[in-house]
Amino acid sequence: MTTPRPDPKRSLFAELQRRNVYKVGAMYAVAGWLLVQVVTQVLPVFDVSALAQRIIVLVIVAGFPVALVLSWVYELTPQGIVKTDEVAPDASVTRATGQKLNRAIIGTLSAAVLVLLVRLFWPHAAGRADIEAQPQAAVADKSIAVLPFANLSRDPDNAFFADGMQDEILTKLFKIGALRVISRTSTQRYAGSPDKIADIAQQLGVTNILEGSVQKAGDAVHINVQLIRAASDEHLWAESYNRKLDDMFGVEGEVAQAVAEALNAKLSGAEQQAVAARPTSDPVAYELYLRARAASATTYSFSGALHDVDAYQEVVKHDPGFALAWAQIALGMSILYFDGLDQQRSTAAAIRQAAETALRLAPQSAEALYAHGYYLYRVEHDYTAALEDFRLALEKQPKDPQILLAMFLVERRLGRWDDAIGHGRMAAQLDPRDVSTISPMGCEGLNYLRRFGEARAVLNQAQQVNPDEPNVLACLAQIEQMQSHLDAADALLARVLVDPREVESLPRILQFMYRRRFEELSGLLRQSLTDDDQALSGPDLQNLVYLGYAQKWSGQAQAARTSFERAVQVLGASPDAMEHTEIVGYATLALAYAGLGERDQALAAAAQGVEHNRADAIKGVFAQIAQAQVQAQLGNADAAIELLPHLLQVPVGLNPAQLALDPVWDPLRSDPRFLKLIAESAQTAKAKP
Repeated sequence: MTTPRPDPKRSLFAELQRRNVYKVGAMYAVAGWLLVQVVTQVLPVFDVSALAQRIIVLVIVAGFPVALVLSWVYELTPQGIVKTDEVAPDASVTRATGQKLNRAIIGTLSAAVLVLLVRLFWPHAAGRADIEAQPQAAVADKSIAVLPFANLSRDPDNAFFADGMQDEILTKLFKIGALRVISRTSTQRYAGSPDKIADIAQQLGVTNILEGSVQKAGDAVHINVQLIRAASDEHLWAESYNRKLDDMFGVEGEVAQAVAEALNAKLSGAEQQAVAARPTSDPVAYELYLRARAASATTYSFSGALHDVDAYQEVVKHDPGFALAWAQIALGMSILYFDGLDQQRSTAAAIRQAAETALRLAPQSAEALYAHGYYLYRVEHDYTAALEDFRLALEKQPKDPQILLAMFLVERRLGRWDDAIGHGRMAAQLDPRDVSTISPMGCEGLNYLRRFGEARAVLNQAQQVNPDEPNVLACLAQIEQMQSHLDAADALLARVLVDPREVESLPRILQFMYRRRFEELSGLLRQSLTDDDQALSGPDLQNLVYLGYAQKWSGQAQAARTSFERAVQVLGASPDAMEHTEIVGYATLALAYAGLGERDQALAAAAQGVEHNRADAIKGVFAQIAQAQVQAQLGNADAAIELLPHLLQVPVGLNPAQLALDPVWDPLRSDPRFLKLIAESAQTAKAKP
């Protein structure tokens, strides 16, 4: 009889299985993947170089075949590691080792699944190391600040040319993805500064400084620019440009390209095209544009937006094809529209025309996409489409903190808080000396999530840059109010002098209410309100309702009725018109009706406000709070109290301090359910870190 020959393949596979080679390979693959995550996520925080990280990853990969070979050659026994061929069949413990490996694989896989879930559902936490490490890595070689250019012209009126040129060079540098560029707002304080270059660079967190001077005489311009490595005071590049005004249009692009080359920052084809693009061929329009850029508001304000719109309108009168000027017009108008001001000129149609004109003239421009995104955000309230515009703009200017800040603002409206906080942090870290970039995280982000300690830390950072910034002081005061620290809020608000129409006024109004100083509040608000109903803006109408309640609570019943009736007459005619602003028009109208005791109209307007703003994670909650306040003022305790637990939990909602302090809830104070709700929610708030 012939003995059949064994199948070599079958024997090999069986032996691989017997020696647990498959299991060792599986465990090594999963464990190696986990180790790579640790290397790439954690080591950058400790400034471990990219080369060292690559070497570690390569070692992990190279170890895989070594592990397989060792698992084939050796076996783990109670006596230690022994060659498999030397182990007697009856002494082999490969099955027991296999069971241990099974448990190890299950544990390692569980850890891997946990890491994947965290990265998928908690991107803010998973990406935090990347977010925080990114600016640190960028500082190494390719971070730069452009200091204000010196004006060497004999005519001081030509100072705008130096400021505008600095701003235009900054704009071009932002288009180079390999660079990290500090904003104009952060560098303005160093105009004519005697500080050493190294000290300025350290304060701004950059490695390189670009400085220069501009001398304009008639139609001739002389520009001198130099790039300096701050730590060593080494001049990396310098150039002088002598041009006529009608030949000035490409200088800022030439400077940006030269800086990128000196810093060994490679430009993509699209970046080269964007940097080299000339905004206009009209010298008059270009000079007007530089003048507008120099005077352009660096912070969000009503007066600044009005000035910007006027200045850029002059530019497009001379050159209707000036895309960047149209983008600035759309941005300025959208601010005025959003805040309910300048309603005669800054209409939805005018903003749309400006934004779409900019995009038609320069469809690949980050500035045009940015302006169009804000049109969609502030006018159309199409947050998803706005976010897409901002995302496309960020692709063209990857390290632009203003685009990241725009994404932060719109993501909050969509309720995507983790994404919003992540982008807000990135914006603040890329430009740590710009208060207007830092403070929104504390004023309109972390505080809405009741993360008051983090919000206060962010605002304290902004105060280190500018200790007297009104918006920062007002935001800090509001955080103190939300924690019942009224004395601390008083100390902060004593340093803020603002118009009641400005956003910084709300904490002061609330402070008067919480302190129950109703007559003083009435006097403040009366002085700020015009007698012309046609001139009442969104903030005016909101203040008119606050005035009505201050008068009502101070015993001025007839004056309160007059204020409420006036608000109803103006706002009731077209509440939809106010909903486009940051003011919730229907909610304001509902509170005015409630002040008059007109139950049906108040409840209907409050419900309409909730429905109208359902898709907005911020205004929608404001509308729900107003609905609860209306129910309380109408004496509907059951309906009001039913709404409160949700509002004490949802982002942007209420805090126990507001329930305890705000007189609008006084009709509920004798209800045991209301008192219990305050006590329980206050206890929960204390238990949170």
